[in-house]
Amino acid sequence: MVSSGKWFSELITPDMLLRYRVKQTLYSGKTDYQQIDILETDTLGKSLILDGKTQSTEVDEHIYHETLVHPPMLLHTNPKSVFIGGGGEGATLREVLLHNSVERVVMVDLDPQVVQLCREYLPAHSSGAFDDPRLELWHQDARGYLVDCQESFDVIVLDLVDPLEGGTAYTLYTREFYEIACAKLNPGGLLVTQSGPASLLNFTECFTPIVNTLSSLSWRVLPYSVYVPSFVTLWGFTIAFSGSGPLNYAPSEMDQLINQRLIAQPRFYDGITHQGMFSLPSFLRKGIDREQRVITDGEPVFMI
Repeated sequence: MVSSGKWFSELITPDMLLRYRVKQTLYSGKTDYQQIDILETDTLGKSLILDGKTQSTEVDEHIYHETLVHPPMLLHTNPKSVFIGGGGEGATLREVLLHNSVERVVMVDLDPQVVQLCREYLPAHSSGAFDDPRLELWHQDARGYLVDCQESFDVIVLDLVDPLEGGTAYTLYTREFYEIACAKLNPGGLLVTQSGPASLLNFTECFTPIVNTLSSLSWRVLPYSVYVPSFVTLWGFTIAFSGSGPLNYAPSEMDQLINQRLIAQPRFYDGITHQGMFSLPSFLRKGIDREQRVITDGEPVFMI
């Protein structure tokens, strides 16, 4: 629920509500696709809200975006071409462009107004990334773009809005879509998708079925998680790939890769942090093992 009076409220579970005081509403309006609110609070700074769900905040967006981007980019031996689905704030793009091997990025975000408004009200999120000559930006459905494009990529990063019933993105979390996306990977390529909340209270909502759906493609799957304060929960991510490269880098090896391949040091992510992300608690490991659902176009899953 978007700001009521001086407060913003958001459902975390069907019976748990997050509320925080709004300092000012910088923008509120509807596009052809969704409700957009950009709010400022003392605790979280400027925040992007889409359809009543917090997408990112100034205080901690780097945690989410570094976690989404750097593990798959560093597990690839030499990522030159990257596809970004979603990511309208530009922060995912910012992190991708930190990798000195990157020569080309295709970013497809459905809603041009999100990009425009984030550039205006949240410029620190993109930090000039939209002006980088390596970027090709399109505003259309990511699934349709991948179906029609003749290009393939080293890394595909899916920074999509949550799969809400009646929303714009739930068909981008299905087996059929993942088949389309994985077919656009170069040999040795990796796909990563944000995978929803992963706390004890809600990890079965979409995290475990996303992991199981990607596993059903017979690809190797690496689920991981991190705590994002503004989401007030652990958040899940999933990497899928068909290669057989090394996965269990020691923290010192990850730090060496970061130093060699990134043009600036991340604020949150390093070798020890990487190790912790992939050390899932037992309830998540057991939940993944128990999960039977495969998400399809005919049987999607939805977040609350």
